[in-house]
Parts: sequence; structure tokens; C-alpha cells
Amino acid sequence: MLIVGIGGTTRPNSSSELAVATALQAAATHGVRIKHFSGPFLSSLPHYAPENPARTDNQRELVDAVRQADGIVIGTPGYHGGISALVKNALDLLEDLRDDDRPYFEKRSVGCIVTAAGWQACGTTLTSLRSIVHAMRGWPTPLGVTLNTGGTPLFGPDGACADPTVSDRLTQLASQIVEFSGSSDRNSPSLLA
Repeated sequence: MLIVGIGGTTRPNSSSELAVATALQAAATHGVRIKHFSGPFLSSLPHYAPENPARTDNQRELVDAVRQADGIVIGTPGYHGGISALVKNALDLLEDLRDDDRPYFEKRSVGCIVTAAGWQACGTTLTSLRSIVHAMRGWPTPLGVTLNTGGTPLFGPDGACADPTVSDRLTQLASQIVEFSGSSDRNSPSLLA
């Protein structure tokens, strides 16, 4: 089983990047493979241009990883009440999955994480991210994690989660992704039938 993480900012070791990394590490304790596309990687992606089918090596790597993924973690900062352009550009690139046997996020569980310097941006951004996951035919996990970064630092200098409550929430999110991804049947025409 492969769980792919997408998230971060142009700033290395941002809160959203570390939150995704923490969730992925928690997923790895269940014996799954993980792959993280962090902020510096996402920054290397050119703007998605649907009229241009040419792809860079990094664009192909992201699309191929999501194509193989059983579950996904997406982490974004809340910028002005919505997801960051960096994360949105990566998600837009996944339009390349539209003609796959499992288009977009179909039959994949998706954990959503939002970091913001205030609860209002956390809430509106989480709603937006979950709507995008639905539009891409994914199953958002019941738990969506919002992290208010406006107070005490949530992650230490070494990148480890410094808040036990946050660590527990990210671990629960990871468990839901793994559990729901493990119960899906890729060969079934519909899990709802």
C-alpha cells in the first residue's frame, strides 16, 4: 500500500509540510510505503497549463505517484480563506489522471490538513479543500485536521511535533487513511453497488 503526501510552502519545514510529514510517519507505522511531495518539490512545478501536454520529470513523478497511491494526505496553509496556489497547482496537474481507470482520486481516501494563523482561515480552507477532494472523486476522511499556528509553536526545531494533542490528531488521520485505503477494492466497479 502506498500513501502519498502533498503539502508544504515555499518555506522549508513549514507547519503544513511538517504536519503532512508527521501524518505520513504515523501511516508508515502501519507498514505502508509513503512518499512526500513537500514545498520545495511543489515549488519546482511549472504552472499547470492544460493546453500544453509537455511535462517535466517532476510533474510526471507526482502524477505517477498519485496514480499508484492507495491513499493521499494533502496539507495546505490557509491563505485568505483558501488553499495555497502552490498546493492548488499540484492538484490541477492531476487533471492528467482524468482518463485513468481510477480517474483523479477515485477509490482513494484523502486526509486533509490545514494550517493557518487563526481559526477562521482554518475552517474555511478545510471546507474548500474537502470540496476539491469531492470534486476529484476522493473520499475525505471523517477527520480533517486544522492547526492554528498563531500561538505556541506546534513543531520543534527538529521537525518533531511538540504538541501531544496535535500529534494524536495527525496519528488518527493517518489511521483513517490507512484503514479506509485498505478496505477499498480497486477492481470493484463501484464500492457503493
